[in-house]
Amino acid sequence: MTNLSFDALSAVLMIPAGGAALLLLLPGYRLAAWANVALGLATFLAAASLFVVPRPAPGSYLHLDDLNIVFIVLNTFVGFTAALFSASYIGHELQIGRLSPPNLRFYHAMYQLMMFGMNLALVSNNIGLMWVAIELATLTTVLMVGLYRTHEALEAAWKYFILGSVGIALALFGTILVYMAAQPVLGEGTPAMVWTNLMRGAARFDPATLNVAFVFLLVGYGTKVGLAPFHAWLPDAHAEGPTPISAVLSGLLLNVALYAVLRFKMLMAANAEAVAPGPLMIGLGLLSLVFAALMLYRRRDIKRLFAYSSIEHMGIIVFAFGMGGALANFAGLLHMVMHSLTKSAIFFAVGSVAQIKGGQSIAEIRGLTQSHPALGWGLALAVLSIAGMPPSGVFMSEFLVVTSSFARMPLLTLVLVLGLLLAFGALLLRLTGFLFGDPGERNEPMHGSLVPLYLHIGLVILVGLHMPQAMVTWFRSVAALLG
Repeated sequence: MTNLSFDALSAVLMIPAGGAALLLLLPGYRLAAWANVALGLATFLAAASLFVVPRPAPGSYLHLDDLNIVFIVLNTFVGFTAALFSASYIGHELQIGRLSPPNLRFYHAMYQLMMFGMNLALVSNNIGLMWVAIELATLTTVLMVGLYRTHEALEAAWKYFILGSVGIALALFGTILVYMAAQPVLGEGTPAMVWTNLMRGAARFDPATLNVAFVFLLVGYGTKVGLAPFHAWLPDAHAEGPTPISAVLSGLLLNVALYAVLRFKMLMAANAEAVAPGPLMIGLGLLSLVFAALMLYRRRDIKRLFAYSSIEHMGIIVFAFGMGGALANFAGLLHMVMHSLTKSAIFFAVGSVAQIKGGQSIAEIRGLTQSHPALGWGLALAVLSIAGMPPSGVFMSEFLVVTSSFARMPLLTLVLVLGLLLAFGALLLRLTGFLFGDPGERNEPMHGSLVPLYLHIGLVILVGLHMPQAMVTWFRSVAALLG
């Protein structure tokens, strides 16, 4: 049975890695697009099997625990549904001449390579390997953001590359400092970089070195999370890249960087003399929430609008994890999952809307419930969910975040609620324009699939109505692990 679990873990990595090589060779768009979907489904099924098969013992490079299984299953599920949406969406981009067949072959190969990088980061038991994997995922998304080869797309990709490189360089320096703190206790070489070893020896590490390391790690990986004021790459990358990649960026890559922050937060908590990481995370989380909520009112591009919404929600999640404790960690986990499902659903809808209207300008998007009712009402459900309206799972998670903070930090709760209300007002204001009014003359037939959109929103609403007991139990164990 141990071999079975090891095989499942290997499949989560080898399917996308082998798929990337395969997709470089496949001729024709349709074959490559559906091969991409099949690879995504196979990876998700391999990841889901990790819930039921016995876990392999941690090695020097890979390991599984309650925390990373949640991330890996979410990662592979959204990767699969984004590939499914991409199959029809990217095909239309080819038909209208925005992309060429060589671009598409590159796109599908990079998509699987990106999934490999993110999956590897989530199951790494070596902090150096985790850094390399996150860098790989970042570089592949940089290339995909610039896929259209327009001036704006190349500028966004370059900006993403520069700011991402600064962030990852800071994270590398923080990783080196963690190694330096561990080396006197664990010895030289690989043992001082293995996560499970680090946790066992953390209480004996030099706290001053750990404190400096965490600052670099929080700023470095926080840049990838999209936290203000390190967020500048995110709106451009979302606006100029292919919409399926916007869904993956918001729904997945931000989570992978967050996962790295949480791992090092656990390491800090294991050393009684190290500074508490919570206040830093709470401050950055609230700053991101309020800043992004205010910026929502000034957006003129629909993809930039929801990019700032991602910054807002990552701020809420980081705030919850910064508070810590059983309830706040539970709320943070739930909000992370609900945000990933809902925001990727929004980008699925937005991609179709942009193709229908021939652009992303908010001023030109009107009357969707008249021209394309299934799409319009799907977008309405998704936006109301991300705004925190009941009975969505986002409402439940935000309610838990507010409840846990009010019991411990009532003054900060006022700032939290203010940010939530500002964001709610901005999204509701935009939504009424999207749905109602004169749809105008530019209303092309819809080409993207609605199945991923309604599948995600259905799951979010189901969790809001009734959270399965197995999910509650699992999240409680992860919340306890996070401390």
